[in-house]
Amino acid sequence: MTPKEAVAYAKKHNAVMCDIKFMDFLGTWQHFSIPMGEYTEDLFEEGSGFDGSSIRGWQPIHASDMLVVPDATTVTMDPFTEEPTVSLLGDIMDPITKETYSRDPRNIAKKAEAYLRSSGIGDIAYFGPEPEFFVFNDIRYDTDQQHSFFFIDSREARWNTGRDEIDGNLGYKIRNKEGYFPVAPTDTLQDIRTEMCRTMEQVNIIVEKHHHEVATAGQCEIDMRFAPLVQMADWLQWYKYIVKNVARRHGMSATFMPKPLFGDNGTGMHVHQSIWKAGKPLFAGDGYGGMSEMAMHYIGGILKHAPALAAFTNPTVNSYRRLVPGFEAPVNLAYSSRNRSAAVRIPMYSPSPKAKRIEVRFPDPMANGYIAFSAMLMAGLDGIQKKIDPKLPLDKDIYALTPEELKDVPSMPGSLDDALRNLEKDHEFLLAGDVFTDDVIETWIDYKRSNEIAPMRLRPHPYEFAMYYDG
Repeated sequence: MTPKEAVAYAKKHNAVMCDIKFMDFLGTWQHFSIPMGEYTEDLFEEGSGFDGSSIRGWQPIHASDMLVVPDATTVTMDPFTEEPTVSLLGDIMDPITKETYSRDPRNIAKKAEAYLRSSGIGDIAYFGPEPEFFVFNDIRYDTDQQHSFFFIDSREARWNTGRDEIDGNLGYKIRNKEGYFPVAPTDTLQDIRTEMCRTMEQVNIIVEKHHHEVATAGQCEIDMRFAPLVQMADWLQWYKYIVKNVARRHGMSATFMPKPLFGDNGTGMHVHQSIWKAGKPLFAGDGYGGMSEMAMHYIGGILKHAPALAAFTNPTVNSYRRLVPGFEAPVNLAYSSRNRSAAVRIPMYSPSPKAKRIEVRFPDPMANGYIAFSAMLMAGLDGIQKKIDPKLPLDKDIYALTPEELKDVPSMPGSLDDALRNLEKDHEFLLAGDVFTDDVIETWIDYKRSNEIAPMRLRPHPYEFAMYYDG
């Protein structure tokens, strides 16, 4: 859609406001709104100014003036505003040089797509994430000098089998690890997920299916159809926005935290990936799992760089509460067909060449999609260019193997700190084509250490009192 068409679209839908959304460095949407009198074709050329120093990880205050330039191709109607509001996604620019901003995640993703084309390997990279999430009836948390707690509740949680509920406890609670695909009345969230799907379709997201996930207490998944990298990262932001707002509409709260519950499965975001050129899928072949040599080298790149990728694909301290053995978390860096215990799986649902893809299983939905997808693509391209051998597949239940059997199988980092150290040592592959810059990588590492890791180290954990208070 052109700027002229985007302006006409707003008039057609009787919009009274234009909302411009953009991504901060870490992965959270920001926005501001302008009245229709300011929503002209000039906006798509000149942009709108804002204070970049107030956005996490961005400009210092002495160079804080920045521009957000809306992308006309992203125009749609916001499904949650009371007054008709047209919504666009924006790209960040320097107001002096008019150059795109290197720390803008959407800019990084656009450069990753451009690098793929310039490499000659392919002309499009398809991504298909499967973000999981929890929907809770109640969430409370607080931390201060002398106390720290969180309290989660869900009407379908297994810990509520004996609760005296106001309108009667009707049972049908979900036991740990038994939440995958139950029907109503055990699955209490069918209608809410359907509403989420229908809302996603309003903003042009193609939805494939929805269902309850493995864990108790309202774990869910909605699957989107694969799309090109930047478009899918755009969709992922709409996905999170819609899930949270539909839940809130029903007096509930949705979270994408990887591990909000102890003792049951965490929340992942398996990411399907493939490369095409001139309309032809390049991952199909006559090798293992029906894959091409290119696909094997892509897997090799993912596995080699996975410890560094973790800094972007599993970007929170909480991410590593999920990446532990025993809860279907793919911590071992091996690949296999059909095998969900491997870090990289080759789906075998269809023999069609168009369906041939890989599934990277270690990411979680706290990832910034623009940055995480770009980093994985760069790792895979590095594998193709350097012909990195992924070695032999591990066609076993990896969760059941002994430490001795796994001694030669590398594993994911055990903490965010470990992941950041790996990124420091291994990031040359990200700098190709100026997709990532040294400044982006250094800023990411510094922010995570200063604002997430250090504060966690300073605070006692509530469980430490249970373990040590009477020592």
